[in-house]
Amino acid sequence: MNKSAYDIIIKPVITEASNEDMQNRKYTFKVATDANKVEIKNAVEKIFSGVKVEKVTTISVKGKEKRMGYNYGKTAAWKKAIVKLAPESKTIEFFDSLM
Repeated sequence: MNKSAYDIIIKPVITEASNEDMQNRKYTFKVATDANKVEIKNAVEKIFSGVKVEKVTTISVKGKEKRMGYNYGKTAAWKKAIVKLAPESKTIEFFDSLM
């Protein structure tokens, strides 16, 4: 089965830490759990035209244990990718408005 770029990159992660990383040309995304670094790099370059990815770092985030009254449950586990852009690359416009 062939995955599209939009199946790999699920959504951007916007937190205080990820906003600080944007000054260093690092952008954080929630990605598919079965995606590898090469797929993530190609997906980012395809979705955001003119962007050149230098490095991809991935982190598997475990689900947290939560409680609703008497019942215990767990949030879903997910995968996070931090994408570092090359110095000659243009920035991602979506994040420019957040900085």
